[in-house]
Amino acid sequence: MKQVLWLILKRTGASVITVFIISLIIFIGVEVLPGDVAETVLGQSATPETVAAFRRELKLDLPPATRYIAWLKAFVQGDFGNSLANSRPVAQQITWRFANTLFLAATSIAIAVPVAVLLGILAALYRNTFFDKAISAITLSFISFPEFFIAYILIGIFSVKYNIFPSLASIDQSMSLGAKLYTILLPALTLTSIVTAHIMRQTRAAIINVLASAYIEMAELKGLRRLRIIALHAFPNSLSPVINVIAVNMAYLVVGVVIVEVVFVYPGLGQLLVDAVSKRDFPVVQASGLIFAITYIFLNLFADVMSMLANPKLRKTQV
Repeated sequence: MKQVLWLILKRTGASVITVFIISLIIFIGVEVLPGDVAETVLGQSATPETVAAFRRELKLDLPPATRYIAWLKAFVQGDFGNSLANSRPVAQQITWRFANTLFLAATSIAIAVPVAVLLGILAALYRNTFFDKAISAITLSFISFPEFFIAYILIGIFSVKYNIFPSLASIDQSMSLGAKLYTILLPALTLTSIVTAHIMRQTRAAIINVLASAYIEMAELKGLRRLRIIALHAFPNSLSPVINVIAVNMAYLVVGVVIVEVVFVYPGLGQLLVDAVSKRDFPVVQASGLIFAITYIFLNLFADVMSMLANPKLRKTQV
């Protein structure tokens, strides 16, 4: 138990350092952008005195190191500043948007995981058959297509041709859970198609690798059915890589939804980030970017921890 806790502490410490480095990169990236923020926001008609006063309000007259420390300290305290576009607190805008992104990601992973694991088990069970080859070809196709391509195909079929689902996934807080699920089904299916392919292929590969073990051969010699061997022996012992790929894809679903949110005009954090970049709303850009980074890093940390718990061999190699 102490060994596991020590490994978790080590990984958490490394994750915190990574977050610090990424926050520095985000701040520097915004700093080196061409143009003056105050002049961009106020426009060309602003007088030099107005620009100077606005720069002091944004604390742009302070050294970059001082502003970075103040920004990071405020971020840790939950103060993301105010938006340059509408003067509203950034935290208020991000909270609802980030909750929507998590809702879309959770819906997608809830569909993808059982389907992918089942297909992976069946592909391993019927290895080298027509079913296995067909599933592999289909999943490779989904992996090869970009998200926006799959999204437009789904819109063309289910929204334009048959008018079953809406093409715009616009939701608000007054909608019921059923109405939200109905509205976001197309973006969820877009993400599910890609995530399912990754998880299914990893599940198949992990089970086939375990099937080559000596104890599996012993189970076969005892006369156990193939499905029973996979369900009771092969799959439980292949959980480590499967859990890892599920957690990594969860991180992708949260961070990589920007394109899908833009295509479906979904009010998530990715859509907010794109809008903020177009308006040069740097407080929103910095906060959104760092939140995405923190989410991705700690979901990967979760993947590592779960893999170590599922596979004792990994604990020894990580010490």
